Amino acid sequence: MPPPEPDTAVRVRGLVKTYGSTRALDGVDLDIPAGRVLGLLGPNGAGKTTTVRILTTLLRPDAGEAHVAGYDVLAEPDQVRRRIGLSGQYAAVDENLTGFENLYMVGRLYGRKKAAARSRARELLARFRLEEAADRPAKGYSGGMRRRLDLAGALVAEPTVVVLDEPTTGLDPGGRLDTWAVIKELVADGTTVLLTTQYLEEADQLADSIVVIDHGRVIARGTADELKAQTGGERLELVVASAADLPKTLDVLREVGTGEPAGDDHTRRAEILVDTGPKALIEALRRLDGQGIAVQDVALHRPTLDDVFLSLTGHGAEGAAK
Repeated sequence: MPPPEPDTAVRVRGLVKTYGSTRALDGVDLDIPAGRVLGLLGPNGAGKTTTVRILTTLLRPDAGEAHVAGYDVLAEPDQVRRRIGLSGQYAAVDENLTGFENLYMVGRLYGRKKAAARSRARELLARFRLEEAADRPAKGYSGGMRRRLDLAGALVAEPTVVVLDEPTTGLDPGGRLDTWAVIKELVADGTTVLLTTQYLEEADQLADSIVVIDHGRVIARGTADELKAQTGGERLELVVASAADLPKTLDVLREVGTGEPAGDDHTRRAEILVDTGPKALIEALRRLDGQGIAVQDVALHRPTLDDVFLSLTGHGAEGAAK
């Protein structure tokens, strides 16, 4: 495979990795333009982390090729490592060192002089709201603080490509928003990001394009809007006043929607996918009113990426066994 074009930061062709009888990757192809975010989505066991380990030179594929920042991950691993940052699923933090010492050590390992390593460590501690804890041992940090420190460590060398493997796992909502802001800043500065996640809202917020994998194969790719469009329209949801009216409500929804509606006696909720959006909603309400069925709540939702997972794989993002 010839080297990628200068505007392609990551290119993968035909990656295969097998563990015994399990084919973790089965011919995966990826392209990430420079300065963009690719969201790599899939349930547990889909092959996301195996892909990350290959692209960061931690694992050799059985077949296929990959270039990162213009370098072959197999033939030129040292060049790749100099140009990437990695934040894995579990924080790689030395608990016996302070937050500052962790980042300073990473800077020195990358060959920065002492003053430059100190300056970069302090800059990142401020960026990730860790200044007050900078001189405390990391073993006293909360889980969210450790995640933020680990992400800061991935950015010490100012890499051109950053690989974030489920970076907000364990973070509270505030920590997630802070991490999203940092990722957006990175991309604004020209950094390329490969983001693996099961938080579908996260990919929707951050990714320029999305690749969905399941059982080691790419099963869909496109923008969030393109993937959502594959589910067949919007979702109409109703809550009726009486559970006894639910069967008639489902009959009405069959007439205005596509596919089979779903209902729940306990919540008195009914829903169905619709192609005509507001028109279907108005028609459903007109017919229900004509039958004397009282509606307590109604909503029309664009498909979520969780709907996309369900449509493509038959299960939600967190529905597969690990």
